[in-house]
Amino acid sequence: MYSKLSNIINDINTIMMPRLCFGCNVRLYRGEQHLCTVCRDQLPLTEYNFTEENAIDRIFYGRIPIKKAAAMLFYEEKGIVKNLIHSLKYKAQIPIGIFLGDWYGLLLKKDPGLPPIDLVIPVPLHKRKLRKRGFNQVAAFGKRIAFHLEAQYEDTLLLKTSNTKTQTKKNRFYRWHGNQDLYTLTEPIKANNKSVLLVDDVITTGATLEACTKALMQSSGTSIYIATMAMVP
Repeated sequence: MYSKLSNIINDINTIMMPRLCFGCNVRLYRGEQHLCTVCRDQLPLTEYNFTEENAIDRIFYGRIPIKKAAAMLFYEEKGIVKNLIHSLKYKAQIPIGIFLGDWYGLLLKKDPGLPPIDLVIPVPLHKRKLRKRGFNQVAAFGKRIAFHLEAQYEDTLLLKTSNTKTQTKKNRFYRWHGNQDLYTLTEPIKANNKSVLLVDDVITTGATLEACTKALMQSSGTSIYIATMAMVP
């Protein structure tokens, strides 16, 4: 009886305030969350894993000694993935981060190439940007991954020390150069001899993740893995 009443109330709420797909903006129906069935089926999954070499691994060759890297989705200038991440980042649609974190967390849990992870650490925002935006768009994603991997989520260990402007339009060298020494560890001993999964939203040149990894290397014996929501092909 309670279940039927709950469904009726949900149906009324859907009529009064219809939930829309973040991918194509059509109305969502019962059982659909954040994306309609069509958009979910069309999501461009990379199928990258932590067992086989992939394009993200090659980004970091000769730059930083990470163990392995992967991304969940391909990001393109137009499309479902851009709509999802834009809504999460600029419209504070935090449930999208939870949705992606749960999905990817379950995939990572089944990945035989990923060893037990001790710490899940998000790429941090500078405190002024965090105060202005009100949240780190990677936080919900990282927390859900940590839950599925039975790891500790740690968002105070890695800090951004300088508030830089958006880097979307900068060329690769300028982005790499501008990211050096922007991040630091508050307590390096906490990451000593730990397996760390560093998480971010979108990887392009890898400059930000490279700078974060170099900061994490202030600790000793740390094994660093990288996982992102998406990557630019």
